[in-house]
Amino acid sequence: MKVKCLVRNPDDYMRETKKDIFKMPRNYDPDLHPFAAPREYTRAMNAAKLGRMLAKPFVGSLDGHRDSVTCLSKHPSRLSQLYTGAADGEVRIWDLARMRCLRTVQAHEGYIRAMTHTNDGAAFLTVGDDKTVKRWRSGELEYGEEDEPENTILLRTIVTSISHAVGRAEFATCGETCHIWDESRNEPVKTFSWGVDSLSCVRYNPVETHVLGACASDRSVILYDTREQQPIRRVTTQLRSNVIAWNPMEAFVFTAANEDYNLYSWDMRRLQRPLLIHKDHVSAVIDVDYSPTGREFVSGGYDKTLRIFGAREPRSRDIYHTRRMQRITCVCWTGDDKYVLSGSDEMNIRLWKARASEKLGVVKERERAARQYNERLVEKFASHPQVSRIARHRQVPRQVLTGKKEQRAIHQSQKRKEANRRAHSRPGTVPRVAEKDKFVLKEEE
Repeated sequence: MKVKCLVRNPDDYMRETKKDIFKMPRNYDPDLHPFAAPREYTRAMNAAKLGRMLAKPFVGSLDGHRDSVTCLSKHPSRLSQLYTGAADGEVRIWDLARMRCLRTVQAHEGYIRAMTHTNDGAAFLTVGDDKTVKRWRSGELEYGEEDEPENTILLRTIVTSISHAVGRAEFATCGETCHIWDESRNEPVKTFSWGVDSLSCVRYNPVETHVLGACASDRSVILYDTREQQPIRRVTTQLRSNVIAWNPMEAFVFTAANEDYNLYSWDMRRLQRPLLIHKDHVSAVIDVDYSPTGREFVSGGYDKTLRIFGAREPRSRDIYHTRRMQRITCVCWTGDDKYVLSGSDEMNIRLWKARASEKLGVVKERERAARQYNERLVEKFASHPQVSRIARHRQVPRQVLTGKKEQRAIHQSQKRKEANRRAHSRPGTVPRVAEKDKFVLKEEE
């Protein structure tokens, strides 16, 4: 029986005296250069700096609305068409490729709350404060054609949100209760209610198409199944959630934009605690939308900034803002995964690049390979202090910096107070509770 062992002789790498010359190990493999790692580090530093130098995310703006932009909707099959609604009841259809308005519709008398498209994209539905749901033909009008709704549904109460099911002629509205409608009927086919508080947002799951979620004013998030007669689950949190967005690639994951300046990713199978808390906003988060790949999402808040998060990352990877942009009311990620859109209070829709340093237009093969190599280098050295500092640095408004300092001071004060209570109490009377567990107050089924 032969036994092989590794032997390290100290005489091969230790000096007898301080004046002896170091014995440097050499690798005689011609493919491995002795300075390969330092060279790659230098290239990673240059790639990180170049990425920040070329970061120009703003593409253009769409002007024309005479009141605050309240909602955005993208066409399911036409990437260049965008539908926007305003607080004065006006709907505009835009051609993003030519950056111009194709059609203007006076849809409602007053505030437009939400819009959604049918599955084939031939029509879109709008809801407003005039207690109506209207169906309109999408696209441009033919010469001499009247701009009238195809159908109008009169309601008894104000509807705050609308969402269309994927693959079925069915849509849902919410207000005081959640109604399920068939496109061929003017009466709801099903009604869900849980409690007496109103609902502010409803969204169909794009994968599990019978499941939909809603946000209520009593700080709860409710899940429904259209095949059931009652809501299936509800979770009550510390503060109210404004909007939810379903991950298009993971059927059971959704993200909620909350009033406590954070976003919370949930697993609908286990609502005892959120999967992840996404922090960086310094004011209430108003809207959130996922990318088509499901790996990232964009959020907009009252702090006048737009942030892009990784679906598995607690901190945002980028922040977009301009001097004239006011409070963001709605956000949208385009279907080609290249752009994000934001609507704000100053009657403007802005178009941004999803990746700030990405080059628009035709890219040659060598340039594409070089950019991919630089991205991989930055990922490889992402934990290095200098590379991470360059890649993470952003110029942000003063009010965002002030808000971050206030949040940090509040968080440290709460931790110090809890530590003092634990130190001056009997052992076990003040247990340690994770931040995720503090957010959930009650779960019901």
